[in-house]
Amino acid sequence: MAKLPRLPVPDLRKTLDRYLQSIQPFLREDEARGRSLFDVSYAKRVQWVDDFEKGIGRICQRKLHELDARSPHNWLDDNIWTNYAYLSWRAPLLINSNWWLTFINDSSVPESILRGDTSSGIEPWQVRRAACILHRVLDWRARMVNQHPDPDTTRTGVWLLTNTEKMFNTCRLPRAGADVLATRNPQSEHAQDVMIMLHDFVYTIRVCEDDRTPLPVQTIENRIRAVVLDVIKRMEAGESAVPVGVLTSDDRDRWTENYQHLHSLSPTNASTLRAINESIMALSLDHYTAMPCHYPTPTSPSSSQSSHASVPALDSDAEFHAHLHNTRSPPQARNRWFDKCLTLSLERNTRAGAMGEHTPVDALVPSVVFDYSVAAGIDSSTFSDPVPHPLTLEETRLRDDDEKGWTRLDWVTDQRIESQIREAEGRAQALINNSEAGVLDFGEYGADWIGSVARLPPDAYAQLALQLAWYRSRGVLTATYETVLTRMFNAGRTECVRSASVEGLNFVQAAKEWGRGASRSAEGGQHEVEPRTLLPLLQRAIQTHARRTREAATGRGIDRHLLGLKLMLEELPVDTSTSASSPSDSPSSSNPTHPSATHPLFTDPLFARSQEWKLSTSGLSAGYNFRGTGFGSPWEDGYGINYLIAPDRIKFCVESKFSSPLTSTNKFKQYLADALLDMRAICEAGEAELKGGKNESMGGVETRVQARL
Repeated sequence: MAKLPRLPVPDLRKTLDRYLQSIQPFLREDEARGRSLFDVSYAKRVQWVDDFEKGIGRICQRKLHELDARSPHNWLDDNIWTNYAYLSWRAPLLINSNWWLTFINDSSVPESILRGDTSSGIEPWQVRRAACILHRVLDWRARMVNQHPDPDTTRTGVWLLTNTEKMFNTCRLPRAGADVLATRNPQSEHAQDVMIMLHDFVYTIRVCEDDRTPLPVQTIENRIRAVVLDVIKRMEAGESAVPVGVLTSDDRDRWTENYQHLHSLSPTNASTLRAINESIMALSLDHYTAMPCHYPTPTSPSSSQSSHASVPALDSDAEFHAHLHNTRSPPQARNRWFDKCLTLSLERNTRAGAMGEHTPVDALVPSVVFDYSVAAGIDSSTFSDPVPHPLTLEETRLRDDDEKGWTRLDWVTDQRIESQIREAEGRAQALINNSEAGVLDFGEYGADWIGSVARLPPDAYAQLALQLAWYRSRGVLTATYETVLTRMFNAGRTECVRSASVEGLNFVQAAKEWGRGASRSAEGGQHEVEPRTLLPLLQRAIQTHARRTREAATGRGIDRHLLGLKLMLEELPVDTSTSASSPSDSPSSSNPTHPSATHPLFTDPLFARSQEWKLSTSGLSAGYNFRGTGFGSPWEDGYGINYLIAPDRIKFCVESKFSSPLTSTNKFKQYLADALLDMRAICEAGEAELKGGKNESMGGVETRVQARL
């Protein structure tokens, strides 16, 4: 297999210069608002940067190189990133950290099933689709190990092979202070098993041979059916599961205490936890079709468990809304193990999706795997019966228990655990009720028009649309995070692109009250600016963003480097915190409890402000097999936005919090749709004017948005 190059430690001076560029738009905006003079404020930051670079920064840079020299892969991913970005976070994984994907429906499933109902119970088509998707995921896993996609052909192939492996056969484990990932054990008795949850009961089924070859899809379906029938038999006998999985939705310190207590209660629990942690992935079968009333909406920011709700029309906004929410946050966080790094879930009507713990890989990796797994659909020729027969207890009497291929995983609990579960359910539901998630399915144009007509890079174009939508909605700049992959490097993961720039600020300020922005302006009139003026501003902003993206993807980003420098500085004795030229007006950063070296570069409030990612964004593939995707906003008054750019459309998947009066997912989608239409009008009219044309070429300005809002 081809070897990827090592992620470098970026050049210190270049990182510092790029940092200075990145804070300029905030200082310019401060000056415009009468807070401070740009020249004075900027000169102070230049002085601090120069002092750091000539003094203690050299020591920090040397320590990073030393760290890199003793690291198997690189200084960042072996030592810093997973712990800082994920494992040390103590907030609940539910919504806050886990990613989610919702899949398109399978056309092989009868429409009468897809429409859903208010009945309870597992549907045979649900089991069949679960078996098919699961089999394809396992096929991908086996192909990756055997290198069937021929990863030697491209660096991306090598990167994908390496990262696919990371999300299987592991689980996040709660620990005091910082969590850990379960160590993969290829020799484990559970290494070829999948964990199944149903009615909060937990099982494993064997799905692969010892060499990872997936068992026939018919066998997998039979084993899932057997588990379903066993649950039915247990429930008919009056047994109910203790929903231990709910505890995984709680804050990490509380879950750590409960995990340790659970583990200590009985060897049975230790065995169950080991099976969960070492299994390939999880499969959750929900015994219901999620209804809109189960989840909050902008008009009703609280959920209800009413069983009398009407079933929404297939492909309606209400139907999609229920699907999206149930995939990432089922009611009361039931029937999920949020620590598991990969979970496939299906509702009674066969709606399917996936969710995963973020530590091992970023969402692009599972999105590639599930794109492959969902695309083929159900192949009836691989089953003995083209239509799955009903689930009846008679079927259990016809099976040979010696070859059942599945195992119950039981719990021993006490009053403390059961009380903690009830409390965790309430906290989880509060998180769910506070989350407003939705998708803007913008169908006016996509990557083809942006690339061939506007002649601009689609990703940078989408980022400027987000900037314009934010600025129109809030009237102020914000730090914006875009994830870029460092996949050209061995064990590379991600870097941050700072989307906010001086060029971007110039554009959004000029375009704020132009076009559709005029109707939302407090002044209420069309802003006096011509498209031929706006187009160059847009082009320059996009050029800046594209350059920053290239730098980040090729190991020249700044945020991971600044983090590494800051951590190295904190390891130094406190008396090394200043140099002979240390500025006398530096911000205070004393910490008498845990003294460590400091520098005004990092204690400057602007440094923290430049990393307040109120717009946290990430792009995936075209996403034809996904109805929606997403992740939670890291800030209460911000947005978490995942987007998928296809040739003919763009999907923006937006999450915010009802508790903030400054955010509204529903309203932001409209701002975003307006921004996309105005930017097309700017490109078309600007080009026409530059060529000597008049305003007659502005077709598209009044086009009504055909989008799911």
